Amino acid sequence: MPNWIDVAAEADCQLGQALEVVAAKRMVAVYHTEEGYFATDGMCAHQGGPVGQGELCGNIVTCPWHGWQYDVTSGKHLLSSIHLDCYPVKVEDGRIWVDIPSDDEG
Repeated sequence: MPNWIDVAAEADCQLGQALEVVAAKRMVAVYHTEEGYFATDGMCAHQGGPVGQGELCGNIVTCPWHGWQYDVTSGKHLLSSIHLDCYPVKVEDGRIWVDIPSDDEG
């Protein structure tokens, strides 16, 4: 069952930017690329760095702590099979919504 959460205004996440938000008690990173909006777990798989504060270049975000890079469209780490959880995103009436699973959904 969808659990859509209003996380930000479109104006808060301009093209080429990443945004760190808290949704359903989770740190979530929202990205605005040429392909649209995407959302992943906001904590780097390496040491929990703030991925949403990283530099976004195209579809690639770089964690500001140790430089780990992920494709924001899939959550996949560029050099391994590690990945960040991804969440569906929609934009309605100028607001960005992210579908975060409830705790019992995992």
